[in-house]
Amino acid sequence: MPWTFILRKLARALFTLTAIVSFVFVILRVTGDPAVQILGADATQEALEAFRERWGLNDPIWEQFLRYVAGLLRGEFGISLVEGKDALAVVLDRLPKTLQLMGVSAFVTLATGIPIGIYAALHRGGLRDRLIMAIGVAAFSTPSFVIGILLILLMSVMLRLLPTAGSDSWRHFILPVVTMSTIDAAVFARLTRSAMLEVLSRPYMRTALAKGLPWHVAVRRHALPNAAIPLATIIGLFLGTLIAGAVVTENVFAWPGIGRLLVSSVQNRDSSVVQVIVLMIAFSMVTANLLVDVAYGWLDPRIRQLKAEA
Repeated sequence: MPWTFILRKLARALFTLTAIVSFVFVILRVTGDPAVQILGADATQEALEAFRERWGLNDPIWEQFLRYVAGLLRGEFGISLVEGKDALAVVLDRLPKTLQLMGVSAFVTLATGIPIGIYAALHRGGLRDRLIMAIGVAAFSTPSFVIGILLILLMSVMLRLLPTAGSDSWRHFILPVVTMSTIDAAVFARLTRSAMLEVLSRPYMRTALAKGLPWHVAVRRHALPNAAIPLATIIGLFLGTLIAGAVVTENVFAWPGIGRLLVSSVQNRDSSVVQVIVLMIAFSMVTANLLVDVAYGWLDPRIRQLKAEA
């Protein structure tokens, strides 16, 4: 993998992060007054003015932005206007809960979606294939918050089997994980099926079978490795978007992670905390894209050769 390619990707990622941070900074400053949002509409004018003066909100927006960027370069992410603590520390306090939810959801998604897609491809056109694809279409056509609410109604309200909120035990994981995994597993099942069908129709598969290679051996040696190449792109992007996907689920199930923190911080115009979370999401996305490009070249020597010649 040529270093110029990786450096070009890193430069593009840095530009993307800068653009996102700048955009979010401006949007948060022009769409509301944090002083009114945090102190309330009943606060006196003196209290509001003292709050703005304390946090530098009366300064021109370009001056606030330069101060923020200078802080980032020093490794300082600002102070939470609500809690009065370091914004990065506030986010890191919630991060372990989100990582737990993301890790279990990612495992369930990949462990179910990919095998189901392979199974459907190997039974193409049959009743089981059509049934799997019909369920898949219904799953990824349903918004995740609808899935979450339906699960709460069924498993918690009607059957009283699982808790509706919290994160204290393994039982609290089940409904959020199922909510997060259902749509992504359906997407992976369809993509895996398409990738497998394309590979199964290739001449080298027919050649391998004509030479007497058993069907299951041909699938394992030739079909699965080649079908994994397009899936690598999707897996990378999927892992990068997990934090963003956790926002809805955490709010539906009152999960104490950074997704729930993001919503409350936006409502309170706690700009420093919002910017840390957005920066974290953007960083995970650009890192996932970079790793996907590297993995793509590693899996497919033709792509590696093209990038080396570019």
